[in-house]
Amino acid sequence: MSNERLTDVERMRTDALAGTLDRRQVLKRGMALGLSAPIIAGLLAACGDDDEDVVGDVEDVGTGADATTPAEADEETPEMEDAETPAGEETPEMDDAETPESEGASGSAGGGGLLRLLWWQAPTILNPHLAQGTKDFDASQVCLEPLANYNSSGELVPFLAAEIPSLENGDVAEDGLSVTWRLRENVKWHDGEDFTADDVAFTFDFVANEETTATTFAVYDPIESVDVVDDHTVTLNFKQPTPAWYDPYVGPNGMILPEHVFADHVGAEARSAPANLMPIGTGPFMVREFRPADVVLYDRFEDYWDDGKPYFDSVELKGGGDSDTVARSVIQTGEGDYAWNIQSQPEILAQMEEEGGLGEIVSTPGSSAERIMVNFANPNEEVDGAFSEPSTQHPIFQHKKARNAIALAIQRDLIAEQLYGDGGVATSNNLNVPPAFVSPNTSWEYDLEQAQALLDEAGVAGGNLVYQTSINAVRQRTQEIIKQSLEQLGFTVELKTVEASIFFSSDAGNPDTASHFYADLEMYTNGPSSPYPIAWAERYRTDSIAQKSNNWSENNITRYNNPEFDVLHDQAQTELDPEIQAELFIAMNDMSVMDFVEIPIIHRSSVAAVVNTLTGYNGATFMSDVWDIKDWRREE
Repeated sequence: MSNERLTDVERMRTDALAGTLDRRQVLKRGMALGLSAPIIAGLLAACGDDDEDVVGDVEDVGTGADATTPAEADEETPEMEDAETPAGEETPEMDDAETPESEGASGSAGGGGLLRLLWWQAPTILNPHLAQGTKDFDASQVCLEPLANYNSSGELVPFLAAEIPSLENGDVAEDGLSVTWRLRENVKWHDGEDFTADDVAFTFDFVANEETTATTFAVYDPIESVDVVDDHTVTLNFKQPTPAWYDPYVGPNGMILPEHVFADHVGAEARSAPANLMPIGTGPFMVREFRPADVVLYDRFEDYWDDGKPYFDSVELKGGGDSDTVARSVIQTGEGDYAWNIQSQPEILAQMEEEGGLGEIVSTPGSSAERIMVNFANPNEEVDGAFSEPSTQHPIFQHKKARNAIALAIQRDLIAEQLYGDGGVATSNNLNVPPAFVSPNTSWEYDLEQAQALLDEAGVAGGNLVYQTSINAVRQRTQEIIKQSLEQLGFTVELKTVEASIFFSSDAGNPDTASHFYADLEMYTNGPSSPYPIAWAERYRTDSIAQKSNNWSENNITRYNNPEFDVLHDQAQTELDPEIQAELFIAMNDMSVMDFVEIPIIHRSSVAAVVNTLTGYNGATFMSDVWDIKDWRREE
């Protein structure tokens, strides 16, 4: 960002704090300056909670020049119950009698009043293909939909698709080179336009355009072309045999964009689309108002395709606060109905449940692991105005023995017991699902004496380390535990915490994002959003390194460079034999663990606080918490 623009932003912030600028004026000026959504969000926060309706102006505000970030939703990625059908085998499928449409055909929609969702990480954008954190994917999926989702049993459930493709019905090619999706008819966009196959094809065009720098690019990269067969049929043609044919258009990465809304906002114009902040979807709820880094308000879509749904009349997704606060708001004070991603110490949660009685803690098997990322580049060496560029080497972590020493200094069982309880277990693997892909070859130990010996062998006599994460009580306590061990090894450790809405934002102009990684170590939760985690594994590829030249939009934020890993990943992209698939993913996991690229700490469950009167929600390992929000109801 230029010095002139910084001056403009500072002046706007001063005026907002003084009360001479209201939210509408901030949005208009932000549009004129081309500011990114996170920066606009900060300015809106400075305005306070004025009551002026700003919806009309939100539609005119783009997200500026912020870059996008890795394809996997890095923070607490949506999850699915132990799906054991990796790829190349018969696909998970549901019979027509089991689809959500048939389940919800009885009864009438609406009448349920307000559903209050509490996300302690506030969304900053509502276009999932330009988003980074799960907070943004979740807020998007209340109003946008994919062709299919996974349910809690690991079965594919049709949403905008009329049925699930399979080898048996002939829609999945035996050679793995194509798949045909048949679409649901009589589906409307929120503005009344018809949903058709052209929208599915357009979504591919939007994501595949390299100038869009879509965060979901890796998921759609295997596609050569999308053929529109008719208004309600599309065929995806793959560049090579593709075992994960069900990755594109499915789950959090699969949400469809309307061509008539985004047609003029592809490529370099993608982040200027008004619909990034005020989306038009096909989902059960439509956005009424969005205040970035604060709240999203939705109203029931009266022409929703699933008869009798949704039950609730409106939804409020409120961002901010912390894990303890949002859990307490559901369990003790009744100020919320559902609180996402509860990462609180077990004794605090137990006390809440004992003293509250209005709600409970619900846990779903997770796909993600809390982990420490090790920076292979130098965060203190400037290259063309940027740091942590892959052309540099980290002065300490260029030594494998030094990285090994860091791993030996992490007391994972203590962290699991004291800070996670039933919410997670100590792990030695970066890839923890599906079961067929979990490596039996790794282990972990806590041994400071061995760690010191390795540092001595590497010629590393301590040093200064910056260890960063998002603001969160459990994470900050984890930092403190690990810092104590690292200081016993002679390191001076600076603990840095960043507001989650910034840390997980897609703002190329903000040096504090996770993808910039201007630190030595950083920590958060990450995991695959598909039972065939090929896109997730791109985070270790040599040709996927996040850096200034790609606006930090690629997946490999550690700047790890190992062509041997690339060979394994290349083979896994086309391998149709399930046994060989398992061998490849286990080998990739082992390389990431034993080369100490990322140091896994806790295999986390997906934990939420749910009010006692809420029913119909079904956590699924690879999915957003709100994947089935159309089925949620309240029962007194």
